[in-house]
Amino acid sequence: MATGLRERWRVKARHTIQERALDLFDERGFDAVTIEEIAAAAEVSPSSVYRYFGTKEGLLVADEFDNMSEEELDEILDPDDPVGSLLQIVLKYETTPEQTPGPAGEQSSRLQDTSRSSRTEGSPWRRVRYFFQEPSVRMAACAALDRASQRIAPMMAGRGAMTQTQSRVAANALVFGYFAALEQWYLDGGVHPIADYVEDGMAPLRTIWSSSREARQ
Repeated sequence: MATGLRERWRVKARHTIQERALDLFDERGFDAVTIEEIAAAAEVSPSSVYRYFGTKEGLLVADEFDNMSEEELDEILDPDDPVGSLLQIVLKYETTPEQTPGPAGEQSSRLQDTSRSSRTEGSPWRRVRYFFQEPSVRMAACAALDRASQRIAPMMAGRGAMTQTQSRVAANALVFGYFAALEQWYLDGGVHPIADYVEDGMAPLRTIWSSSREARQ
């Protein structure tokens, strides 16, 4: 119980720090804000900000994926259909707490029908736009994607249908393909669901894993 409470407190604290940081970045610009000012706004110590995020760029690119155990990663990522798994994660991320997630197709339609502006408070636009507006944040995002790829590649190799080299290339195609779809969403103004861009942009990659499934059969 104590461990669960600590984890919930940690998640809440990280979220609060990120939101207060975004408030300051939106108001004054990324470069003008210091870690100390973010800590004061979030009512935590600067050392807490550094412990959770490492750098100011880390405040924007950090997510729960970095802290997932191998067991948790296994639960959300299907090595036979990682594009589908990624799409489900994006749909969940874009669905507001008031919306009830359903099957992937229903969720996508619901997101289209809500006409919810992607630039509103708490929307992906607030955070993601900095990935493509601030060079240092883009570098941090790419470093985070590289870490994700290194964790995903062994899972793909473990299925037996890909060599280690192939699994590394496929994992990079997955994570950096997602980043490319995200950038197109940003360039188009962020007015449509990110999931639409992920589904469309990554469709050609599905053949990688359909081929690997056929090779095992």
